[in-house]
Amino acid sequence: MNYEISIFLIALITSITCSIVGVFLVIRKMSMMTDAISHTILLGIVIAYIFVKDLQSPLLFIGATTMGLVTVYLIELLVKTRKINEDAATGVTFPLLFSIAVILISLDFRDVHLDIDAVILGKLEFSALNKLIIGNFILGPKNLWVMSIILLINLFFIITFYKELKIVSFDSALASILGISPIIIHYVLMSLVSITAVSAFEAVGSILVISMMIGPTMTSLLISKNLCHTIIYSVIFASLNCIMGYSVAFILDVRISSVISIMTLITFLIVFIFAPKGMIKTIINKRIQRNDFNLMTFLTHIHNHQNTQNALNEISIENAQIALNWNKNFFDKFYKKAYKLGLIYVNDDMIILTTKGIEHIDYMNKVYSR
Repeated sequence: MNYEISIFLIALITSITCSIVGVFLVIRKMSMMTDAISHTILLGIVIAYIFVKDLQSPLLFIGATTMGLVTVYLIELLVKTRKINEDAATGVTFPLLFSIAVILISLDFRDVHLDIDAVILGKLEFSALNKLIIGNFILGPKNLWVMSIILLINLFFIITFYKELKIVSFDSALASILGISPIIIHYVLMSLVSITAVSAFEAVGSILVISMMIGPTMTSLLISKNLCHTIIYSVIFASLNCIMGYSVAFILDVRISSVISIMTLITFLIVFIFAPKGMIKTIINKRIQRNDFNLMTFLTHIHNHQNTQNALNEISIENAQIALNWNKNFFDKFYKKAYKLGLIYVNDDMIILTTKGIEHIDYMNKVYSR
C-alpha cells in the first residue's frame, strides 16, 4: 500500500472512530471528558512502562485504558460531593494527572522515546511506518488495523445498544424505570472512549483526538437534533475534515494533525454561519421580526386612533411621525411599506386602515399570543 495512502487511511479511520463515540459525549454534556481522558492516559502509559520497561508491550495499552476509567471515576467522585460541578472537577483532575505524567517523563525517562511533543500533536506522518507483522507476513500499518478494529467495536456497540444509549443519554431516570442500568451503559461508553483515545493516541496525539471527537458532533448538531442523523452527519463531517486537512497539509508540507484540527474549526464556523438555523439565518429572522413588530406598531397606532376625536393629532400624515416618536426616514419606511401592501390608504390627509390592514392586525395578534 502506498505510504501516503496509508497515512490518509489511518487519519480517516481514526477520525470516523472518534466521531462516533464523540456524539454521545457531547449530547451527555461530557465534552471535557474527552480532553481529560486524552491527556491522562499518558500517566497510564508511563506507570505501565515503569513495570514492563517495553514500549511495545500490550500492558501499556491496558494501563492507559485503566487510567482513562480512573479519570472518569475520580471526576464523578468529586461531582458526587455536590460541592463542585463536572466541568470544574474535570479541570482539577486531568491537569493533575497529566502533569504527574509529564514530570515522570522529564525526570525518570529522559533516555526513553516518550516525546511530550508527539504526545500532544501526534506523529501521524510516521504512523504508517509501524507495521503489523504476523509470522512472515507484513499486513500493513499497525495503527490502521487497530483503529479499524476499534471502529467495528464502536459500531457494534452503538448499533446493538442504540435504544439504551438514546434513553440513558436523554433521560437516565426513565432508563432506570425501564430496567436499563445508566451506570453500566455509562462505564461501557467511557471504556470505549478510553480505548478509542488510547488507540488514536499514538498516531494523532491528544489534541487531534479531542478535535475528532467533539468537532464533527458540534457541527452536526447545528443542522440536526435527531440522534441517528447526528451520528451520520458526524461521520460525514469527520471524513470531510480529514480529506481537506490531509490535502492542505500535503500541498503546504505542514503537520497533518494540526491542519485537520484547523479544518474541523473552519467547517464548524461555516456551518455555524450558513446553516438553515445558523448565524446568518438568525440575524435575518431577527431583522424580519423587528420589521414585523415595527409595522405592527404603526398599524396598531392607526387602528387605535382612527375615528377618534384626537385623530388629527395622531394619524394625520403630518403628525403621525411625531405621535410615534419616530424619525422621518424610519416613519417613511413603514408608511410606504404599509401603503404598498395595501394595508392603509389616505383620506383627507388622514391615514386609514384598509380591511386588509385590520385583518393583518388580527392575524399578527394571534401570532404574538401563541
